[in-house]
Amino acid sequence: MSRSSAPPYCDWLHRSRALWSRTLENTEPDHYATLGLDRRCTTAQIRAAYRVLSKRHHPDVNGGSPEAEAQMQALNAAHETLRDPARRRAYDWNLDAETGDAKPRDPKPRKVERNIAHDARVRLEDFIRGTVLDVRVNDPANPNGAEIFHLEIPPLTAPGARFRIPRAEPFEGGTVTVRVKASPNFRFKPSGSDVRCDLRISTQRATQGGSETIQGITSAMVRVQIPPGVGRGAVLRIAGEGLPKPRGGRGDLLVRIAYRPEVRTSRVGGR
Repeated sequence: MSRSSAPPYCDWLHRSRALWSRTLENTEPDHYATLGLDRRCTTAQIRAAYRVLSKRHHPDVNGGSPEAEAQMQALNAAHETLRDPARRRAYDWNLDAETGDAKPRDPKPRKVERNIAHDARVRLEDFIRGTVLDVRVNDPANPNGAEIFHLEIPPLTAPGARFRIPRAEPFEGGTVTVRVKASPNFRFKPSGSDVRCDLRISTQRATQGGSETIQGITSAMVRVQIPPGVGRGAVLRIAGEGLPKPRGGRGDLLVRIAYRPEVRTSRVGGR
């Protein structure tokens, strides 16, 4: 059979052997040439070429010749390198570096961080009534610019609750996790689901006891029952007037009593 009438398979096999022979002259092996492939080949083509060539050049079918053993070692090395995507990328980068085509970068693919965590301060009354937050993410890695989300905080949300917002292209699969935290103000200081405040009363009220009204975290008036003879710094607990709890219900309002004891002075013995 003439060369021109040879089947396509024989022509490909002849070309692969010629390419493999040329790689023996180079100190750095060309794994693509060893398999008779170019760099645009697929993983399936790499496997197919290895199967065909390893059967043809196996030492057992070539009388254990040194040339067959050398060819088999080269085929194994090419197959092990090119079948693994990560190793193949690193090998391709090294080839480009030898020819001056490589870009100054790490040959290993870098992991793109897609997840973001953020703490958002929310007003106390918004934990009771609910609110909507605008979440804006300025990520320099995003070619599409800023990511803007509208996060709805439902009524009776507990402080510390986390909300996960899915990100869009090019960060598919990533999330923006927003944890809502209670923001103190000039009257109230949150402590978990409880809220602390101070109540200043007169010495007469502290002596006799009675009730006082204060404005709660939702602006509704709350009655505080004061026992007779209450001490300065005493904390009175009003159940259910605090912030929402994670498992339902509300915490307590802790009212710390403050007053100034009366101090009188007089002359002794009329002097």
